[in-house]
Amino acid sequence: MSSGTTSTTPAAPRRAVLTDPGYQAFVLLRTGFTVAPILFGLDKFANLLVDWPTYLAPWIDDLVPGSAQATMYAVGVIEIVAGLAVALAPRFGGWLVAGWLAGIIVNLLTIPGHYDVALRDFGLLIGAVALARLAQHYHTDQQRP
Repeated sequence: MSSGTTSTTPAAPRRAVLTDPGYQAFVLLRTGFTVAPILFGLDKFANLLVDWPTYLAPWIDDLVPGSAQATMYAVGVIEIVAGLAVALAPRFGGWLVAGWLAGIIVNLLTIPGHYDVALRDFGLLIGAVALARLAQHYHTDQQRP
């Protein structure tokens, strides 16, 4: 007779995935794209990092009701939700953040003097797409027997 304690999930495969550079990149991107949008979203309510309404293109400010600051409150909520989506469902959240960044880039390209920030956000968009693709890959790997 065998005695009773056997593990149903071997430690070796778990260790192998933790040492996989691709998985490490996925974890780094997932962490960054969870924390950053949440922090930036929260700052839309405090304006500690920057005066956020100055980053809203005048034509968008003319389209949306209320003040530029009120728009930034809505933007902050969306960014917090996007960060939570990355944390909970990175296959979806990565694409959500990429789409949101595309909108931010369009906004910034229509404000003279913000092209450097638009370029930085383009790099972030590429990172968000990489996150979504890695999330798909590692989700598929978990589904295999």
